[in-house]
Amino acid sequence: MQLSSGRITVRQATEQDLAHLNDIYNRYVTETHFTFDIEPMTLEGRREWFEHHSATGRHRIVVGLSDSSVIGYASSSRWRPKPAYETSVETSIYVAPDAVGRGIGTRLYEELFKQLQGEDVHRAYAGIALPNQASIALHERFGFKRVGHFTEQGRKFDRYWDVGFYEKPLGGA
Repeated sequence: MQLSSGRITVRQATEQDLAHLNDIYNRYVTETHFTFDIEPMTLEGRREWFEHHSATGRHRIVVGLSDSSVIGYASSSRWRPKPAYETSVETSIYVAPDAVGRGIGTRLYEELFKQLQGEDVHRAYAGIALPNQASIALHERFGFKRVGHFTEQGRKFDRYWDVGFYEKPLGGA
C-alpha cells in the first residue's frame, strides 16, 4: 500500500471496513510476534469480533484513513469476561506497515480515548509482546505504566516471547 501525502482522518469503524482491518491485522499475524495469533483471522472471525463493539459505550473501534484508504485501527475491548471487570478495557492498535511512524497511532489513540471520556471505564490495559519499543513508547505517551512483565508467555515462530502489561487510569466512577 502506498500512502499519499493526503490528510489523515479518524472515524468510527463500520462493517464496510472489516476486510481492511483484517488485512492489516493478518500481516501482523503472519509477519510479527506482536500478536500471539498464529493463523490469520477469517473475515467471519473479524465480523464476530466487530459485533462486540459499538459506536457508544466501553467497547469501540476507530479507523484511520489516508485519503479514503484504511491504514490503521484502535479498539477498546472487554478485558475479561467476569462481571467485576466490566469497567476495565483492553486496548489494541494496529497500523499498516507503510503507515508506521507517520503519527497515525497517536491520532487513533487520541480519538479512542476522547470517545471513552464520560463512559464508565476505570482502567485500560495493553499487553505488548516484547520487544516492541514503538508500541511501548506510544502507550507511555498516553499515560500507560508498566504493571507486569511475564517471561516467555507465548510461543510463536519457534521461540518464546515475553509480554509487558501496561495500565492506564481512566475517568470512570
